[in-house]
Amino acid sequence: LHDVLVVLGICWLLNVEISLLIVTALLTLAGYSLNDTVVIFDRIRENMQKHDKTDFYTIINNSINQVMSRSIITSMTTAFTLAALFFFGGSAIHGFSFALLIGIIVGTYSSIFIASPLLSLKSRQV
Repeated sequence: LHDVLVVLGICWLLNVEISLLIVTALLTLAGYSLNDTVVIFDRIRENMQKHDKTDFYTIINNSINQVMSRSIITSMTTAFTLAALFFFGGSAIHGFSFALLIGIIVGTYSSIFIASPLLSLKSRQV
């Protein structure tokens, strides 16, 4: 949800008209970001089963380190493709590629650097 709101805010700041393609990009972004977060949380779960005596914060840190290169490489590959669509795709998909390009960058950041620390904060409350 955070990623979609950031992209909507950037579209609002740049006076980009919200078309059906941008709504499609926002829905795609929500799925992409959710998948990225699930990959990180799954690695945390897997590491918790392997190292049950290890501190939870160490497990989170190790899990992020294990999947960070995968997440960044996947996002960079997608971003390069979206940049090509943005510059060479024509005006029909300009808004779609712009929204997804911004969203992929924000989504990768939030999956790695926001979702896992929020999980560690939640574990303190429990």
